[in-house]
Amino acid sequence: MGCFRAIICIIFPPAAVIDKGCGAVLLTTILTCIGWVPGVIAAIFFNNQK
Repeated sequence: MGCFRAIICIIFPPAAVIDKGCGAVLLTTILTCIGWVPGVIAAIFFNNQK
């Protein structure tokens, strides 16, 4: 994960996982709506997977 991607994970988590598939975007969006921190954690998790 690059520096730019990490910043996007913190600022707007759903945008950081846009290339990971529909499921990742949907889950990250739902978690971001519930709370900002769970959305950031999910975005970082999806971006660290290979």
